[in-house]
Formats: sequence, C-alpha cells, structure tokens
Amino acid sequence: MLSIVRSCGLALLVLSAGTAVAQTPLRAWNIHPDGYPVTEAMKSFAAEVASLTAGKYTIELFSNAVLGDQPKAVQMLKTGEIDVAEFSSAPLSDVVPGLKAFNLPFLFIDSAHMFRHLDGRLGEQLAERLKTAGFVVVGWYDGGARSFYCGNKPITAAKDMVGQKIRVQQSEIYIEMVKLLEATPISVPYKEVLDNLQQKKIDCAENNMPSYESTGHYKVARYVYLTNHVISPEALVVSTKLWSKLSEAERAAFKKAGQNSALLMRDLWNKRVAAAREIAAKDGVQFVAMKDPAPFIRRMAPLYAKYMADPAIRGELLSIVAK
Repeated sequence: MLSIVRSCGLALLVLSAGTAVAQTPLRAWNIHPDGYPVTEAMKSFAAEVASLTAGKYTIELFSNAVLGDQPKAVQMLKTGEIDVAEFSSAPLSDVVPGLKAFNLPFLFIDSAHMFRHLDGRLGEQLAERLKTAGFVVVGWYDGGARSFYCGNKPITAAKDMVGQKIRVQQSEIYIEMVKLLEATPISVPYKEVLDNLQQKKIDCAENNMPSYESTGHYKVARYVYLTNHVISPEALVVSTKLWSKLSEAERAAFKKAGQNSALLMRDLWNKRVAAAREIAAKDGVQFVAMKDPAPFIRRMAPLYAKYMADPAIRGELLSIVAK
C-alpha cells in the first residue's frame, strides 16, 4: 500500500511541475527476444514511466536488435535516435575504463556480491562517469555468471582446458584469460558458435546458462564446467539528450522506474537460470561444479597485475577486493 501511495505522489509531483500534457513518444532498444528477462523488465520500466508521468512519456520498445546491433545502438543513443537502451558492460567500459574491472575473472563470488558494490557508492561513481559520456544509468541489470562448456570431453579442472580451442568474445580480457589457461582463444560471431561447435572448429565456448540453453548450444556441447568465472553487469540507460529535457520530478520518475525494473530483471534472471539448467539437465547434459577456484586464480595472476597497474581501473579493483 505504501509503495502505491508513493507512486501516486510522484505522479502528482510530475504533473504539478508545470509540464506539458501532450504525449512525448520515446524509443527503447535492446538486443534480446520477447520473453527474455531484460525485455520483460524493460516493458515494466516503460509502463511505470507512463504511470508516474501520467502518460506524458510513452516508451515503445524495440527488442531483438531490430533497429541495429549494439555498436549501432550506442551511436543512436548518443545522437538521440533512441532514448533508452539496455547495454552489456562492453561498450560502457570503452568510455569508462573502470567498468573493465567487472569483466575480470573470479572477482565476484556471485551476483549478490557484485550488486552490493553497484547498488552502493561504487555504482554511483561509475554512473557519474557514464553520464559525462552520454549514458544516464537508471538501473543495473544482471549480465549473468559465465561458465565453460565443451563438446569433445568433460572439463573438471583447470588442467583440462590446456590445448582446447575456446570461443570467446572479441575482448582483450577474455582472450588473455583463455591464453593464461594454455588454451587457444577463437573469436567468432555469437550467431556462428553453434555451427562451429557442430563442425568441431571449436572445442568449447563460455557463456551464461540462459544463453547456453536458448541458443541450442547444449545440444552439441554436452559438458559444462560451472566455473562462474565472470559475473558482470549490464545497464539500463537513458540518453543525456533526453535527460537534459526532463524536469527534476520527471528524472525522479525515470530513476524510480529504472530501479524497480532492475530488481524485477534480477528476479526474472535467477528464475531463467534455474529453468535453463533444468532443461539442459533433463536432456542429458553433464554439469560439474568447480570445487576449488585457486588453480584458475593462480593462472590469472598476470591479468590481475596488468589491470591493477592501470590507474584508470585500479581504484575500482581496490574498492571491490577491499569488501
């Protein structure tokens, strides 16, 4: 009841701020299909923004990258062609290097550990830097925990990765991580991973469980080593071009809707992870949980040293490891 009263009060505050009554249509982008946790959370965000602003702002959601891929969407947000978007940490870390810390392997125990930082002072600092680069963060979403999966043999320890051809994102950190495992990193487009697994051009790949299941990779790569080696965030952002036009009351409405959508997304994500694992397990996929991350972490020492030496990233790393 209290949340309803607060929402109504915020809507009245927006109206009393002297804003125009005419509708302002906005466009939102994401790369995921309908029904995916990100998409459903963004639908909730759009509905709450409309409610809190008494219908002044209506958001049309364009999912499944129908307006273009992520690099194009980044440019569209900056030029104002789209107003709202949900991005992975990769394009955001290009403009705010401190976010690269969140892509380092074995930095977080789980998503809850990560969000203790993002929902606190560190998240506020990163959001301030992103704002100067054109991205106003209104909610931190869950990018998921990534694990390795292979089609040629079970992986039960770090030593089993030696000599494997592993598909990774076109990312310096991911490529170096695989090299430090004495494996061969291979960067192929995401949509081509299944074919490469089937044709044995790659032995393994790594991703979160919903992606592993929804792409059908589990039909070919039947051995999963649950390393949770990277736990990273994504962000729901508003363009600074739109933000500059909003009143303080309207900004409060967007932030409230964004924070609520983030909580919803995290809950939907956890349920989706459980469902994906159940589907794969019922199909006969073999899951092995990593019991001791120490051998992996020792191999990553040069990677940690490299980024700890970078002044643009060191502060964030120290903040994370200190808590």
